[in-house]
Amino acid sequence: MSRPTALDLPENVSAHRLETARGSFAVLDASPAPDAPPRGTALLVPGFTGSKEDFLPLLTPLSAAGFRVVAVDGRGQYESGGPREESAYAQGELAADVVAQTAALAAAGGGGPVHLLGHSLGGLVVRAAVIDQGPGAWASLTLMSTGPGAISEEQQARTQLLIDVLPVMDLEAVWQAMRSMDAENGEQPDTPPAVEAFLHRRWVTTLPEQLAVTARQLMDEPDRVDELAAAGPLPKLVISGEVDHVWPPSWMDAMATRLGAERAVIKGAEHSPNTERPAETAAALIAFWTGGAGDGGTSLTGE
Repeated sequence: MSRPTALDLPENVSAHRLETARGSFAVLDASPAPDAPPRGTALLVPGFTGSKEDFLPLLTPLSAAGFRVVAVDGRGQYESGGPREESAYAQGELAADVVAQTAALAAAGGGGPVHLLGHSLGGLVVRAAVIDQGPGAWASLTLMSTGPGAISEEQQARTQLLIDVLPVMDLEAVWQAMRSMDAENGEQPDTPPAVEAFLHRRWVTTLPEQLAVTARQLMDEPDRVDELAAAGPLPKLVISGEVDHVWPPSWMDAMATRLGAERAVIKGAEHSPNTERPAETAAALIAFWTGGAGDGGTSLTGE
């Protein structure tokens, strides 16, 4: 999971509900800097076990560059809530939510077409939205730490463990078990107490139906790269860290080539460049969104 380093909201960021034709979603909404040229709106969709707070480190640099930036909790994630039925979390339902969120932001006016970004599982969801809807609603598509299909075999084994325990353990018990396993494996990160409390709260608040369905999506997702490429012209960026155990970077390299997409590799980052190297990640996004990356296939490397 992505781990924010801090939780304080910048002065230009508000936490509120985005009302859409498909319901209400919790968002963090960063207003563009008043002295920056207006450059449109970005919608940021988090990954598996994630939330809008995963993008907190990006909000200041992206809004300072002139973008309105809206990070969202999807249905069933953290503060958005959702139905207690697994059918509500089918990928098509989540993709339709992204379309509705985009429409609500566009209807607000003043921002122009929306730059769409999905992290990890969120990348699969936004990809489905573009395939299902066509690219016309968006200014660009960014797939962050997202691969062409199902996750790696190593990660499938870990994800299957979660799928197996969700029917027999509540989320608090699962959290305590995960923390015990981290301690046994020497994998306890040095996390500030406030952030650790947030991660715990986010975990037990996210709906187990959402976790179960999206976990299976990660394991079963087919390769839809050719479908996305055929959906129509849309500027695309594939961005990741140097190391990724969920989808190897080599898979993302090949995916970018198949899509004719820009490719950014953020040095020193792994699966969550948004929290691990936010300054470099924001710089790569700004370059792409403002046309500074060059033509399709250009490789950007965050220094």
